[in-house]
Amino acid sequence: MIEVRNLVKKYGNHLAVDHLDFKLESGKVYGFLGPNGAGKSTTMNIMTGYLGATEGQVIIGGRDILKEPEAAKKQIGYLPEQPPLYMEMTVREYLEFAADLKKIPRREREEAVEEVERLVKVKAVEERLIKNLSKGYRQRVGLAQAVLGFPDIIILDEPTVGLDPKQIIEIRELIRRLSKEHTVILSSHILAEIREVCDYILIISRGKLVASDTPENLEKMLGESDTVEIETETEPAVIEGALKNVPGIERVVVMEKTDGIIRAQIHEKKGEDVRARIFSAFAGRGLTLLTLRRLSVSLEDVFMELTQKETVPEAFIKKQKEIAASRTEEQPDVEDQDERQDSAQAEPKMEEDDPETVELRDEDGEEEGDDSSL
Repeated sequence: MIEVRNLVKKYGNHLAVDHLDFKLESGKVYGFLGPNGAGKSTTMNIMTGYLGATEGQVIIGGRDILKEPEAAKKQIGYLPEQPPLYMEMTVREYLEFAADLKKIPRREREEAVEEVERLVKVKAVEERLIKNLSKGYRQRVGLAQAVLGFPDIIILDEPTVGLDPKQIIEIRELIRRLSKEHTVILSSHILAEIREVCDYILIISRGKLVASDTPENLEKMLGESDTVEIETETEPAVIEGALKNVPGIERVVVMEKTDGIIRAQIHEKKGEDVRARIFSAFAGRGLTLLTLRRLSVSLEDVFMELTQKETVPEAFIKKQKEIAASRTEEQPDVEDQDERQDSAQAEPKMEEDDPETVELRDEDGEEEGDDSSL
């Protein structure tokens, strides 16, 4: 559905996007993660045709977005971080205007607008000026224009910004429904939201793709946690004494006391599970444990590991090499593919047999060109 091939974007001497290469399949929700300045928004803008690339290709449904922009863009619905709204229009006027820009046939426009108004729940405010709406409702109107016409690919940049908790849950449910028939690309700084909604996650840092996999696999690649945390009302010296001779413990880090409770993190030796031994050591001395739990690896841990350090863990590098190798085997050479396309275009075809050459006309008999996104 979407292929990004060797994508590069430079601003002068600054390399914003550094040879990105990935492929997205239809019918899934993809999370696009990266810290501020990582090149995430630049990549999304190139994918939607808002920016040109310095090098590389973006293929949308078999169409190169630089060579065939209208044919590629008509397959995309895009909600930027700042929704492209006209404040002096009513909600209804704006959505009708958006439908006109997307060249939805006139006979279908009213029904299409009605459907997205109900879908994102802005029907009740359709006659109000956008400038008089709350931030949450403006975000909904922006989402409505992205979904309008139900394009194959829906790209959402921070779609839940400004929404209250109830609205966020509704948008998440909407994204899940859309993913049944559409490819959804979701960018968000709320990692819990990404973990909740996305089937697959791509993480970029300093313009490079550093990881791409399911949330579960990303957490596994960082490794199983080797740290056990306990809480007790015992003094630090007593904790250290109780654990001094417990086998399998590498070191004990005692945290500061808060409200009379002390936390300690116990680092295990590789391959060890010391939880039962810790419990026995405390019980043998008549000491009370308020908490005994293994610290789990979270998506936040993965994100920090990949974006805050200069080097990427070996497990992630190995995984990316495997993915790149599999894609190289699947994809034909780009030049060979272009040559085949040129050759195919040179062959005469009967117009009635080629759906791409059929003229689209509205009810008045006027020609309508390819759809394009806002």
